[in-house]
Amino acid sequence: MEKSFFEAVWDVVEKIPTGRVCSYGAIAHYLSTPKAARMVGWAMNASHSAKRAIPAHRVVNRLGILSGKQHFGQLDLMEKLLTNEGLIIENDKIVNFEEKFWNPSIEL
Repeated sequence: MEKSFFEAVWDVVEKIPTGRVCSYGAIAHYLSTPKAARMVGWAMNASHSAKRAIPAHRVVNRLGILSGKQHFGQLDLMEKLLTNEGLIIENDKIVNFEEKFWNPSIEL
C-alpha cells in the first residue's frame, strides 16, 4: 500500500536530529513536490493527532521563524521544545539558523 503524503512527510520529520531544524520547503523539495510547502505545514498540523510521535517543532519556515507555533496548544511550547534541544530563539526566530538547518536532500 502506498503511503499518504502526510505519512511521507512524517517519515522525513522523524529523521531530523535533535537540535536541528528543517523547513517546510526543504521537506517538500525532498519529496519531489517543490511547490507543496504549504501541504507540509498541513501535515505538521495534522501530526499532533498522529498515532506516532512526530517532532513537528523541528520544522520551521525558510527563514528560521517559528511560523507554526500557534498549532502547539500553547504559544511558547514550540520555542520551549527547541530550547530544550539546545537551540537559541530570539523574537520567534532561530539564531544561527543556517548552522542548525538540516537538509534532507543532502543528509538522507
